[in-house]
Amino acid sequence: MTTETMTVTLEVFRYHPDTDSEPSYQSYEVPYREEWVVLDALNWLKDEVDGTLSYRWSCRMGVCGSCGMMVNGYPRLTCNAFLREFMPGPIRVEPLRGFPVERDMVTVLDDFMEKLTDVKPYIIREEEQSLDDGEYLQSPSQLADFKQFSMCINCTLCYAACPVYEHEDEFLGPAVLALAQRYNLDSRDQGNEQRQQLIWADEGIWDCTFVGECSAVCPKDVDPAAAIQQAKVEATNNFFISLLPFTPPGMGR
Repeated sequence: MTTETMTVTLEVFRYHPDTDSEPSYQSYEVPYREEWVVLDALNWLKDEVDGTLSYRWSCRMGVCGSCGMMVNGYPRLTCNAFLREFMPGPIRVEPLRGFPVERDMVTVLDDFMEKLTDVKPYIIREEEQSLDDGEYLQSPSQLADFKQFSMCINCTLCYAACPVYEHEDEFLGPAVLALAQRYNLDSRDQGNEQRQQLIWADEGIWDCTFVGECSAVCPKDVDPAAAIQQAKVEATNNFFISLLPFTPPGMGR
């Protein structure tokens, strides 16, 4: 059988909370193409078979982060999950774990967005320098301190992989903590103290049990687990320094 006539079974999660009492799975036969990814198969289904199928996607280039779903139980960007990886099938496609379902594979991301806003993921300055002074300059080594953590595309795959987020409603989660650390490490930023109370709380870095799956599933190698452990070291150092009767040279209190 040639690839032109081959098919693969997609087992697709279906759920409309307004009308369905519980989720179900619907099986479809879709064409198999060597170059197709799971998103291609879903788009073919929606265009050719069932226009009611609901899911998110945008760029199809692994940049926007919107097409994240569970593929055979693993969080993936469906634009980067080739059908050939799962042959001969079947391939089960579900919404990302840990989020409420809006419809089919569309999840509600309000909790993530609120927590992201809470950590103030932007450069904070106590005083802005004059425009006449030019840009805030930064050395290559200063950029390297946080660049990896700045690559996050907010795909939330790390949340679907995190066993803590699924069970602890207040946990800020991997991406939010990594982005907070990204700005705390930025030499241009002066907002560390404004973020500390939130990220150093129990529902911040200390809820993380360092399973490391968040880093394993990240499509951009952000390594949120490393960012969280860095923040834990900083918080621990800060605590012990606060117990000293003096401030060590070069370290603020």
